[in-house]
Formats: sequence, structure tokens, C-alpha cells
Amino acid sequence: MSNHSYPQESLRTNLKYTPQELQFGTSGRRGLVTHLTHLEVFINVVAELEFLQSLPKEQGGILRGEEFFYAYDLRPSSNSYVIEQDNRGKLAQAIEQAIRYAGMIPVNQGQIPTPALMYYALLQGKASIMVTGSHIPFDRNGYKTNTSRGELLKQHENPINAKVKQVRAAFYAQPLEESLFTTDGFLKNDPDNLSTEYQHAQQAYIQRYVDFFSSDALTGLRVLAYQHSAVGRDIIVDIFRALGAMVLPVGRSETFVPIDTENIHAAQLATLQALYDEAIVKHGTFDAIISTDGDSDRPLLLGIDPETNTVRFFSGDLVGMVTAEFLGAKAIVVPISSNDSIDHSPLKHLLEPKTRIGSPYVIAGMEIALAQGKQAVCGFEANGGFLTASDIVYNGKQLTALPTRDAVLPLLAVLATAQRENITLTHLFARLPKRYSCAALLKQFPKALGLAIVKRFSPANAAICDVVFSNDSCTFFDNNNLALSVSAEDVTTLCAIRTTLQSFFTQALGFTDIAGINYIDGVRLYFSNNDIAHLRPSGNADELRIYAVANTAIRADTIAALATQEPNGILRCLEKTTQQ
Repeated sequence: MSNHSYPQESLRTNLKYTPQELQFGTSGRRGLVTHLTHLEVFINVVAELEFLQSLPKEQGGILRGEEFFYAYDLRPSSNSYVIEQDNRGKLAQAIEQAIRYAGMIPVNQGQIPTPALMYYALLQGKASIMVTGSHIPFDRNGYKTNTSRGELLKQHENPINAKVKQVRAAFYAQPLEESLFTTDGFLKNDPDNLSTEYQHAQQAYIQRYVDFFSSDALTGLRVLAYQHSAVGRDIIVDIFRALGAMVLPVGRSETFVPIDTENIHAAQLATLQALYDEAIVKHGTFDAIISTDGDSDRPLLLGIDPETNTVRFFSGDLVGMVTAEFLGAKAIVVPISSNDSIDHSPLKHLLEPKTRIGSPYVIAGMEIALAQGKQAVCGFEANGGFLTASDIVYNGKQLTALPTRDAVLPLLAVLATAQRENITLTHLFARLPKRYSCAALLKQFPKALGLAIVKRFSPANAAICDVVFSNDSCTFFDNNNLALSVSAEDVTTLCAIRTTLQSFFTQALGFTDIAGINYIDGVRLYFSNNDIAHLRPSGNADELRIYAVANTAIRADTIAALATQEPNGILRCLEKTTQQ
């Protein structure tokens, strides 16, 4: 329905701004805070809850009159108005009112990690919403709805979007005088305070790890906890101390610091090095630096080179490998963007088919493994978030499944491994196959343009997932890694795409022949010298990302730098040729 289709007295006709409709991102809904009006958030939350109310309980459904849990992170807009962002914000307050409007009882679990909310909600058989922008830039925020069985999955999005359309039309058509909203999209009953905050989810989350790991699992370890503005900054300290570690909190910030654990750049490493240097002067040496992203579902782990006292970042996919081994995983699901070190490790025999990027896809892959009767099923992403689809038993203790990204489990598992074997983190990770990864991005890069670049270098035949080049021939595979019969036109198209891409990824820049291209999610290039360059637009923000993998850390860093260099790096050149 267009604006002109609504009656003169309707809310939509009288809105003083043009609404920007929220969209699903990689996981959850995200947008600019200036676009996250109470009205827009309310419409989407009510629609999602009505969708959940239509599902049977065994599919994650909920019933009117039940409790519905929510929590929020430390972004100012999550529970306050932000003057610099058109005085928008108070998302948690709007969501609490939407939960109540949908006939549910909102239960405020406070400012806690996303996995803490999910864990407690699943224990209680309840659905939940986490208000968070996770790692994305400060000017954005969002929220993530979970069913009573786990995350919303991709197959839920179309029926939810249909429900959103219905709910939107109903709210827009209401007479302004009867509407809950002002002409600026604010709730007329301006939300101020949230309902009583409970500590149940926080306590259950801490107990989850205290019960699974022995009380002396980390005894003797000295750890710096980089707190910045992570919502789990105090909880993580409590957990590590409960397991015997000496923890020194550092770098606490009262202004929001977006930390992207996939994209740790030189300035952030310099900050962490400075914090470490300051700490050792006063407190002596430490074994590790631990942290998380904003909503504390992605870990950040750094070791210390014992010879130089230099901090060293370990990418999340390598952290995931050590964690999977520690837990005795029997089936492992990872997205295509992960470091391929796992393909050269003993864990390769446990790998399920690689997925698209985003926890909903990893979860879907884990559910397929469960349906096949596999046990100890887990998954992890390049950002380090670790998921467990089935209960894990270790040393006679059981860890209940938590099928959402978690930051605490991988941090504990890696440090417990190092402590058990009495080795440093640098020595622990040195045992993995020597494959090094680096991720980087261009900010403020329109998603539509990123998608156009991917389309420009993708085959028209959507069945083609993988192509391997050999001399003058090429072999095609589908998304199940089965050989695919294609037309002569497909062959010609892919050979032309390869030739064009080779003109950007040149010998002068250190690249060899393109040996293969993968299209599971974006465009992933495999070179004959084992370099990998993978480009895709972010699903959560206007960013174009590059994932690089190589046999040396210097080469991986170089690939990422060559791609994102301004103003004429590889990604900018691809942008220009796509716009021509």
C-alpha cells in the first residue's frame, strides 16, 4: 500500500518522515539508529511474535500469556535516546511494549551476553529477543529474535516478512488519534524505565561453565580481560576467576567501542599492546588477553610471544579448531569463509559440507548432521563464535547444547588446553597446519553495489557452486560437492570470468593462476599457490569484506591490504569496472 492509499486521518498519511523498513541481515535485523523508530521496531517485533504464536511448540512456537525474555547490550541507543542520532533510541523500551502488545509477559534479563539470554530462555522453553548491534558501527543497532528452540532460521524469514506486511498495513491505517505513535514515529506513551531487571539468565550462564569445567581448570593462568564496552565484560571476569585464573580487567570504556573480531586492525592491536605493556610494568607478565565483541557472542583471544612480549591475535576459526578438539567433536560445521587450516588437520574427517556465512546457515548444517544421527555436533565461524547442537560430555560432565554463537566456551576451552598441556598459546596454535588468515573491509560501501560485484563475477547458472580449472578444462560441482553437467555456454562464461578476475589479481601483486572459484557465499578465489581471496558484501552493514588465506601471515595480511587499499585497491577497481 502506498502512502496515498491510506485515509487522510491515518497514521501513515500524517507521518513527518519517510519510514525506512527494517530488513533481515546475516542474523537478526539491523539498521541505522536514525531509521530505528519506535514504530518500525514495534511493527517488526509484533509481527515476529505473532509468527511465533502460529508455530507448534515443537517448532519453537509460543503461546499468548507466556513469559517472553529480553535483554540488551551497552550501546547507548539500546536503552536511551541519542541526541546525535536524531534523538532516536530506547529500543529495549519499545520492544518491551511490543511484547506486551502481542499478549506476552515481558521479562527483563538486563544487560547480558546474547548467548546468556539464549541459554536461559532455552532452559525455560521460552522465546527471547536480544537488543544489539553486535560488532557493527556505532551509528547502527538492531535486535535478534529467538524461538523457544533457538535462533530464527532462514526459512522463517519469508513468512515473517509476509506477517510484517500485514501488521504494517494495520498500524499505518489506524487513525492518528487512536494510534500508539506520534507523527515522528515515537510511542505516545514515551517509554522511560524498563520493567524490573532479573539476574536469572546471568546466573545460569555463569553456572553453565563453573559446572562443566573443574574449579582449578585455569589455576595458575594470568589473564588480561580487555573490557571496552562489551556487555559481558564483568561476567567473563567472574567466570575466569571462578575457574582459578588471575584476571586483571583493563580498557573499560563508558563510550561504545565496536569490536569486529573478524577485522582486528593495526590500531586495535596497538591499543592492546599498550594495555599489555602498561600491565606488565605494574603486575608482571600475563599468559593471554581475552575479550569479546559488543554483545559477547564472539571471542577475542591474543597470546603473548614470550621472547618479545608482543601480543599476537589468533583468528576465531583457529580458536574454533582447538575448541572442537578439546570437546571431542564428532561432526563440525563451518562456513565457507573459515580458514582452510581445518581441511589440512585431523579434524577434516569430521567436517560437514561448508555453509554460507551466518549462524542461521551453520545451525541448519548442524541440524542436518543431527538428523543423520551424528553426536557431539558443533560449529564455529571465522569470527570465533562457537555453537553446540548436541550435549557434550567431557570428563564425566555434561555441557548442554547451546545452538547459538558463544564467546566464553572457546576462550575457556583454548586456555584450559594450554594449561593442561603446560604450553603457551603461541606454541599451542603453532601445532595447527600453517595456514594464516586475515579479514578486512571497506566501510560505507553500499550493499547493492557489493551484490552487483558478486553478480558480475558469478555464473548465470545458479546450480554452479564450485568450479575447478585445470589446463584448458574446468570441472563443475553443486552445493553438495557432486559433479555437475553444464552447457558449453556455462564453460565459456566461467572461463571469461576467470580471465577478467585474473586482470585484477595479477602476477605483479603476487597472485598466481586462479585454480578454482567457489560461489557458496560471494566469490571465493583459489590460486595455484594456495592463496585464497574471498569477497562478499556484509549482511549487516554497508561494508564490502575480503577474507584472505595464505601459507604465511605476511601474505594473508598483504592480500587483505591490496584488496582494501585506497583509492585504487583491488576492491575499488572491481567497483569501477562493475559501475561501467
